[in-house]
Amino acid sequence: MSFFQYLPLIHLMARMKLKSKANTLVLSYIWWILEPLLFVLMFYFVFKFLLHRGREDFLIFLIIGKIPFLWFSKSVTSAANSLIENRGLINQRAIPKFVFPMVNINEVAYQQFVTFGVLLLFVVLSGYSHFGLWWQIVPLIVLQYLLICGVSSCFALFVTYLPDFRLILQMFMMGLMFCSGIFWSIGDIADPQLQKAILLFNPLAVIIDGYRQVLMHGQILHWLAFMPALLISVILNVIGFGALKKFDGVLTRRVFM
Repeated sequence: MSFFQYLPLIHLMARMKLKSKANTLVLSYIWWILEPLLFVLMFYFVFKFLLHRGREDFLIFLIIGKIPFLWFSKSVTSAANSLIENRGLINQRAIPKFVFPMVNINEVAYQQFVTFGVLLLFVVLSGYSHFGLWWQIVPLIVLQYLLICGVSSCFALFVTYLPDFRLILQMFMMGLMFCSGIFWSIGDIADPQLQKAILLFNPLAVIIDGYRQVLMHGQILHWLAFMPALLISVILNVIGFGALKKFDGVLTRRVFM
């Protein structure tokens, strides 16, 4: 079977996981909105009131940066552990290994549709109304989804083969959070060479900056600036999913070690 023939199975498994998790919580689906908002408020309190940093519009600036990052971090972390978590199912059914990270990625992505709705509501309530340019958010979301798939497939491979990569993943996420312009703007970097390097080698920073350009500044995006992010995402997908397919048998043995 081809990748696309597994899409209905991935969609069904992702929906079942969402429903199962929601049923175990008292506030159920409300956590889809509450969790990202609590994260944003926590960082807002620290930066605004304890450190006395941040611009006048720091709350909406932080929301637009933090919510896409939470989507990325939750997806990659969940997908990285997906093979080990599903060792029982792997033992019973001959399912290709790429299915499991994709299920977890889609599970988080479905939640993200609701969370992005809340983000847009905050943007409107903050007085930003560049509605005619919001269509640019769609290709940005597709690009971020592609990046998530690429990074997740690689980490699913690494963590399954060597569980120590879980620790590296935690450090990777921490470093990425502070290097992706969540708390600061790329335009604030004085060194043009450093600014250029971040735009070239950190696709998540470019995507988050793109969200802000559209939602806060009402700008037309220069899509050529996103080509490095697209190229990196495609390469990671080819490497990650190619390796998951090639080493399918090896990964089955590693899961039960």
